[in-house]
Amino acid sequence: MTLKFSGPVWYWKGPAPHYFVTVPAEQAQAIRAAARFVTYGWGMIPVRARVSGTEWKTSLFPKDGLYILPVKLAVRKAEKIGEGDQVTVHMQVGG
Repeated sequence: MTLKFSGPVWYWKGPAPHYFVTVPAEQAQAIRAAARFVTYGWGMIPVRARVSGTEWKTSLFPKDGLYILPVKLAVRKAEKIGEGDQVTVHMQVGG
């Protein structure tokens, strides 16, 4: 399943701080429908994501009925992405 969505990059200051983009409700619903076929535990969903010209492999985290996509440091540096920046994500669910 291939999805495209846009959203702001936000920073989580928890015990393991990181940057994320929240997957919108419409796309999260489609992911939930396929989740049992691709999850590897704790609701984690493997994906291959791309912002502009930079692609990476990661996993979606379930959060508040949606999913959040971690945006790695290498991606943020390559694309000059900061907190609050709006990004368009192309994502292949199942990695």
